[in-house]
Amino acid sequence: MNHLHKLRDAIGAATRGVALEDLIRHREGKWSIAEILEHLSLTYSGTSKGFQRCLAVGKPLATNPNLKHRFITSVVVGMGHMPNGRQTPEPARPKGARAEQVLAGIGPLLESMDKLIEECEERYGSNVRLLDHPILGPLTGPQWRKFHWVHGRHHIRQILQLRGHPPV
Repeated sequence: MNHLHKLRDAIGAATRGVALEDLIRHREGKWSIAEILEHLSLTYSGTSKGFQRCLAVGKPLATNPNLKHRFITSVVVGMGHMPNGRQTPEPARPKGARAEQVLAGIGPLLESMDKLIEECEERYGSNVRLLDHPILGPLTGPQWRKFHWVHGRHHIRQILQLRGHPPV
């Protein structure tokens, strides 16, 4: 199964039946469920814009990976581990979008991103580094999907914790 389909299903399961007051409640210094979903949505939008640029210019936009890129990609994408304690880059920080809109829009954003990745893979190849991630560096289409799965799973655990469910 495609990592992004698994992610869409996991987000749906983690948020199914959540009340509006639970979406916006947060602990001191922590994001609410709505803010986590907004953060994820912003990462999907950013990735989609990057793949749209690839299509517009007619070529992959990835640079060559350095040793740091290769290492962190092997940890996150290869081993499926999202390190804790990293500061979220400004463009991916929640900005106060309405909770209901974020919840309703996250599935379509994932679908759109998946289609753009697929279009780039069809045009340039699935084993070609297509676009740079700001921290991981250049990634292929399958690596982008796996990154978003690992990143999303990290935040799904937070959502479940906020909802009082045991961690997975």
